[in-house]
This record gives sequence, structure tokens and C-alpha cells, in this order.
Amino acid sequence: MSFRSSLGQRSCRPRTSCFDTGSAGGLPVVNSDGHIVGIVTESDFLRRAETGTQRQRSRWVQFLVGPGRLAEDYVRSRSRRVEDVMTQPVHTIDEDAPLSEVVELMERHRIKRLPVLRDRKVVGIVSRVNLLHALASLAREIKSTPAHDEAIRERLLTELNQESWAPLDLIDIIVRNGTVELWGTILDERKRLALILAAENVHGVEAVRDHLVYVEPMSGMTFGPPEAASGM
Repeated sequence: MSFRSSLGQRSCRPRTSCFDTGSAGGLPVVNSDGHIVGIVTESDFLRRAETGTQRQRSRWVQFLVGPGRLAEDYVRSRSRRVEDVMTQPVHTIDEDAPLSEVVELMERHRIKRLPVLRDRKVVGIVSRVNLLHALASLAREIKSTPAHDEAIRERLLTELNQESWAPLDLIDIIVRNGTVELWGTILDERKRLALILAAENVHGVEAVRDHLVYVEPMSGMTFGPPEAASGM
């Protein structure tokens, strides 16, 4: 079976600039039918004999892993063929898959990028960097979305009603000109940050003012909020 990289028939050597700015840090490898069989990433070239970074195992580790694994390490650190150094099997995603599925796959398999398929053919790669860019873009849209103060308050209350930790019976929420003010009492200091974060993530919120008072349950001592307020 013949293999080729997505760049064509040329081989990809450690000294070759294969990973340009458009490669998302990885290159899919496809067979003669155009179906993906693996992926080559920067990490596949970390352990190379040319740079003196090939894996060095102690005697007892060599005994544990066995000669087969040692032979595999030797091939990966010295071969100039894509099929010998590529990572396989490769996890992929369909082009119409939701972002939640992309994130789940990356977390489950601890990978940084996923080839995107259309009819079993590679049409692109989505990486963690792409997800960060999408998140940044979404954050800008959320920040610029106008929302009425009452609507903001209702959204925040709806969010907090879904969380068992939220002390809704001990706090009051006031919204003025897009600024959320948190008043009331908390019995666990960790809830302060959680409440602030919940408010910051609501559409239309421009800033969050923390007026919450922490009451230490055992001693009854009270502590006000930190001086810094959240400005978005």
C-alpha cells in the first residue's frame, strides 16, 4: 500500500519545513484511495537520531518493554518514510459535527488536533488553537450584544437556579446599565468567584460589582469582598 502526505508525494523529513502556518501543527496521511490512514505531527519528530534526541531507556526498562518495542523506537527515530513515523490509528471528525463533540474527543484521547472528513476524505484539520480563536470571537460577540437589565438578571437567575451550590436565598442581584451587583451573604468563600464568573458569562454584562459578605460559620466572623471589582 502506498502512502502520501496531504502535501503530495514528497517525503517529510525533520529538516523540511512541512509544518507551515496553515498545517495546524499536523499533516494528514492518506492512501492511494484518498482515505486517511494516519497523521504526522511535530511530536512525531521529537525523538530523532539526527538531533540526538532519540529515546534512551535504562537497562531494566529495556528488559520490561521487550525487544519489539525497542525495534519500533529505532524505526521511528531513524526512518525517512512517512508511514514509519506517522501516528496511527488517527481519530477524525465529520465536518458537520458539533464543537462539543470535537472537545470531547480531544479530551478523551488527549490529542491537540483532529482531521475533518467529508465522505471519508480529508477536507481540513481542527486544532485547539482553532477552538481558542472561536471562543475569542464568541466572547467579542457576547460582549457587544445589547441586553436589557431585567433580561440580564433573569438570565443570571436562570443559570444559578440550575446550580445546587448557588445560595439564592442569601443573595440579591441588582443590574444597572449592564453592571451586575451581587449583594448578600455567603457561607463559603469559594462561592464568591463562582457567582462572579456566572455573572460575567451572561449576555450583555459589562461589569460585575462584588458586595458579598462572607460569614465564617464556626466563629461568625464576617469578611467583606476584595477591593478589586470585575470590569469586562
